[in-house]
Amino acid sequence: MASTPRASTARAHTAAPPTLPAPDGRISTLGVAAVLVTVVLWASAFVGIRAIGPTFSPGSLTLGRLAVAAVVLGALVLPQLFKSRLLPRGREWWPILGYGVMWFGGYNVALNAAEHLLDAGTAALLINVNPILVAIMAGFFLKEGFPRWLLIGSLVAFGGVALIALGSGSGSGERSTADVAGVLLCLLAAVLAAVSVIIQKPVLRKFPAGQATWFGIMVGALCCLPFTGQLVSELQSAPLPATLGLVYLGVFPTAIAFTTWAYALSLIDAGKLAATTYLVPGTTILISWLLLSEVPSVWGLVGGVVCLVGVGLTRRKVRAPVRP
Repeated sequence: MASTPRASTARAHTAAPPTLPAPDGRISTLGVAAVLVTVVLWASAFVGIRAIGPTFSPGSLTLGRLAVAAVVLGALVLPQLFKSRLLPRGREWWPILGYGVMWFGGYNVALNAAEHLLDAGTAALLINVNPILVAIMAGFFLKEGFPRWLLIGSLVAFGGVALIALGSGSGSGERSTADVAGVLLCLLAAVLAAVSVIIQKPVLRKFPAGQATWFGIMVGALCCLPFTGQLVSELQSAPLPATLGLVYLGVFPTAIAFTTWAYALSLIDAGKLAATTYLVPGTTILISWLLLSEVPSVWGLVGGVVCLVGVGLTRRKVRAPVRP
């Protein structure tokens, strides 16, 4: 008996599931590479946002970044979609709409606005509440549990971020810039990102990382269309380096890094993967040191080492008791 188009589509959804971790729990080399690429590119985004923040307002910066990412990633994703004709159906759109609005739209606007009000150290500390929120929510909603070393490592890494924040702005009078509105915006961004990770995880069981990311980018870009007028006006007066910076943010920290993140999320528990983002503040300091000649403070260096130790602890496994 001939199969119906709907049945064929349903089978196609399950024909090419994401690559799973090895049976012994080890992550593939590609998975590790995806994590490293994500951390480095997301860290570079903080440097990029600081560099072009005076030129672009929070909403227009988000729209421009998403528009560039939509075009670049769409060039790769659309041929696949035309060939497979696989699109989300019915309720499959709900989580995509959720993380598209919250992460690609709301998170970016809130973070861009917060960095106009807070010094970099305070912003990094507040945003890095996110991994702890992800670990807690993943334990409840994704049934990943609460591994002891994940919680211990997360707390140690969070302490490292606190040390980095303690050293930021020292000697420059910038520590007094923790505006209440900026704090609330950073906390809002952290919550939006954490919830988005949880609802994106099931989507990656049905769709490849590139497609899942592109769908979210398109949703976020549509939400930011009200900022079109601002973006056009600011682009007309923007210096070339700022425009190139906007393109960089769209191609690398957005199109590439969010795709490598989604790929890693399809391989690794959400809580453990989120803990790796504690490496972002330390990596940001290193990139600023190399590109902007901003020499890190002693607190920043010590905090970066503590973050590395904390992330390493999250990868430890609890040994099963030996039965007599």
